[in-house]
Amino acid sequence: MKTIDLANGAIRASAIALGCWRICEITPKDAAGLIRAAMDAGINFFDNADCYGGGRSEEIFAEAYRASATREDIYIQTKCGIGNGYYDFSREHILEAAEGSLKRLKTDYIDVLLLHRPDALAEPEEIAEAFDKLHRGGKVRYFGVSNHNPGQIELLLKYVKRKLIINQLQFSVMHTGMIDAGVNVNMRSESAADHDGGVLDYCRLNGITVQAWSPLQYRNIDGVFVGDGKFPVLNECLGRIAQEKGVSASAAAVAWILRHPAKMQPIVGTTRAARLRDLAKAAEINLSRQEWYDIYKAAGNTLP
Repeated sequence: MKTIDLANGAIRASAIALGCWRICEITPKDAAGLIRAAMDAGINFFDNADCYGGGRSEEIFAEAYRASATREDIYIQTKCGIGNGYYDFSREHILEAAEGSLKRLKTDYIDVLLLHRPDALAEPEEIAEAFDKLHRGGKVRYFGVSNHNPGQIELLLKYVKRKLIINQLQFSVMHTGMIDAGVNVNMRSESAADHDGGVLDYCRLNGITVQAWSPLQYRNIDGVFVGDGKFPVLNECLGRIAQEKGVSASAAAVAWILRHPAKMQPIVGTTRAARLRDLAKAAEINLSRQEWYDIYKAAGNTLP
């Protein structure tokens, strides 16, 4: 598995990460097999959140990885800030959430802690205090955000002393908003609209790794993924390229994300070991520039 550098090289993370949202839906035995399959494929970075499965996903992940690896073999990321019908970036909530995750994950430290979704009532001074306390106590090594735009990140950085190393954003061949506006500069089409403040270029300029969540999903619609009948042209294109590369269409779609020079880290959320091994093959193939654009256009995008 290829690796990418996070935190100025302090973390050598696998190019593909395993998302553990739905790990609570499988048996502990199957969860252990999933983690073993990930490790065998070279995946060493695992994404969690305190709200996944009401905390149960973190607990099951802890038992699963301890059956296959030592703590030093892997990088654990988790997220906080989503409450029961509201968002909460208060100092007290961040500290309490981190302690809860540490307990459920059965670890003394979290490699990366992300703020999950922007809290409209966030007070960056409180966030800075929480981050400083967690870092000084050795409980969190690095910090980042999820679903944040450049202005929100800049506001945080006015107070937060720790570099933010990750921004987790939805991105897939069927959800390409982060790059559409850049392709359609000075055009009057809908694709030219900048909905996120140029977040991709901002992250690249500031050394923030973009983690692509739901890398096989259409927008944020459950049940519509790569291979869905809504996208016959894309299915044909991915199928043709995948056959030429000796991988599945889904792996080709993940490879499409990896081909982007931003060095994004896709987070695949499968709970099936066989499918995880299949998706991991995406890191072993290379798409040409023409193949990348062919897939982009097949998804319904046009070039000006």
